[in-house]
Parts: sequence; structure tokens; C-alpha cells
Amino acid sequence: QVQLVESGGGLVQAGGSLRLSCAASGRRFSSYAMGWFRQAPGKEREFVAAISWSGDSTYYADSVKGRFTISRGNAKNTVYLQINRLKPEDTAVYYCAAAPTVNYYRDYKGIDYWGQGTQVTVSS
Repeated sequence: QVQLVESGGGLVQAGGSLRLSCAASGRRFSSYAMGWFRQAPGKEREFVAAISWSGDSTYYADSVKGRFTISRGNAKNTVYLQINRLKPEDTAVYYCAAAPTVNYYRDYKGIDYWGQGTQVTVSS
């Protein structure tokens, strides 16, 4: 059974940091590009970051460049999102995602697998 499980969300003050984790199981996710989307109340799910299967290439939404860092674990079945200098507008449910290549991350509708989401709330 395919499964993506996120952890690491929480309530943090503006300017703080969080590290989100996603553990993938059930198939060979080591050959998949993995990434993160987020969805704020009343808004559409939006791309945050993606990383190639090898970990050599990373991509970010303009709104998070310089503050967010995506990485993969050595086993390639885990992905992390380091979030620094958090802003209230970063408040959202963050979803881990897996898809064959990073090209699929242009639109959330192209994603094959999703985690259940983890809430990130940033207070001002």
C-alpha cells in the first residue's frame, strides 16, 4: 500500500523555523521526484518545492525562495522541508507529494501520490 506520512508541523511565531518530514513507503519512491504543496483556507493548493529523484535538482515557488530548503534522505524515500523566517502568510496545510518527474509539479492535478497533510500555523 502506497503511503506518504508527513510530520513536523505546528504553531510557531513569525520569524521562527520548522522542519517538515515526509516518509514514503509501499513502492520505489527512490526513483520518484518528491515535493511539497500547501493549501491555505479558501485558496487553491499551490506548489512549494520539489526535488528530483537523485536529489541533484531542486525547485521552489518564488514566494519561498531563500527561506525554504527541500532535501532528501540518504535512502531517497524521505523528503524534508526546512522552513526558516516563517511569515503569517505561510500558514497552511502542507502536503507531501510524489510524482515521476519534477515536471509534474507544475500543477497539483498531475501528482500521483499525496500525504494526509500537516498543519503549519504562523502567529504574528
